[in-house]
Amino acid sequence: QNLCSSSSRDNNKSNRFSSKTRKTKDVLERLTPVKVQGGSIKTCSFSSGVDRVQVFLETDGRPLNANVDLCQGPDNTPQRMSIYIEEGSERPLNVVVETPGTSNMVSIRNKGAMELPMSAYIDDNVIDDDPARRLAETGTLETIQGGSVKSKAFGPEVSSVRILLKSDGRPVSSRIELLQGPNNGKQVMDIYTEDGFTRPFYAVIETPGRGNMIRVVNTAPLEFPIYAIIEPYDINSGNDSSLSNGLAQMFWR
Repeated sequence: QNLCSSSSRDNNKSNRFSSKTRKTKDVLERLTPVKVQGGSIKTCSFSSGVDRVQVFLETDGRPLNANVDLCQGPDNTPQRMSIYIEEGSERPLNVVVETPGTSNMVSIRNKGAMELPMSAYIDDNVIDDDPARRLAETGTLETIQGGSVKSKAFGPEVSSVRILLKSDGRPVSSRIELLQGPNNGKQVMDIYTEDGFTRPFYAVIETPGRGNMIRVVNTAPLEFPIYAIIEPYDINSGNDSSLSNGLAQMFWR
């Protein structure tokens, strides 16, 4: 079964995705899911003209435990992700995978039990076209040395955040955690990419509720620094004064 959600059914990006589209759930309503049963693997290959794809995973509310790999030819996996999400409906996975060159294929493995299926979507019509490059140009990159940790907290008005991890061309090996309260992990992503300049990591993480914190751990040795941007992506527009008048509260640690 084909895992890809091709944009060929509507070649006008402006009709499908407005630049103001922020919520992952709104995007998924426009795509056709593929069911990935527990213990099974689905793959999607595409032509050399596709520079990047957007990968979404969700469940019906149960935990999500999956591997997402980018394969380029036999025995070559330039990017790997291991993902755990406590509740895959409230916090669906939303990542962009860079696919330069030829013979690219995305592989999705459901590591959960058979009774824990998930829905997968892969689309070549990426929101904001090249979001990693755009964020690198407009945001402020923070250096995370090998073996060190950076944390950033957000107020309850921030419903999602976007994350960029890149390097000067060396490998990127890191862990991204979404915490809600002291050591209460809601989402964990272990990331590896062999070239953090050609294939930077970009994701949007849903952060409903209060007490959300993003923690990034550079799991590589000291001589492999990475550069990160973590910033609000979607901010609630409610009038609740307890939301700090709509101003995002965040800090680095």
